[in-house]
Amino acid sequence: MSLKNMTVAGLLIIFITFAFSACMMNPITITNAKIASGVDEKLMPVGVMDVFPAGTSQAFCWFEWKNAKAGTKIIARWHFVTDNVHILNYKFTIPKKEGFGSVSLAMPESKKLPEGLYKIELCLGETVLKSLTFKVQ
Repeated sequence: MSLKNMTVAGLLIIFITFAFSACMMNPITITNAKIASGVDEKLMPVGVMDVFPAGTSQAFCWFEWKNAKAGTKIIARWHFVTDNVHILNYKFTIPKKEGFGSVSLAMPESKKLPEGLYKIELCLGETVLKSLTFKVQ
């Protein structure tokens, strides 16, 4: 085998190893996600929309996942994009390999979400698995 072929083969092995380890770094896949006004008793989204009316006090991010390791820690990062304000990070644990659930952004009683653009990022560590935006107007 020539030096050129050995170099190509070596680089191919390094690439395959890197690609495999990169896949293993994200042991969860978000397969579906929606912003909604609520979830029903079966935890399914209701009132799916990306524009909420003024006066809205709560928004839900419903999502479905697969290929998770039970106990995987996820962070929901909520942002108010209009004023470039980070609202909060909400940490939660994925309980099983596949499933669905939701997180919500809610104002205190009698308060409303300010009008503008919002974003939620579902993250595994620093890796964004899914990002969604919605407006209140």
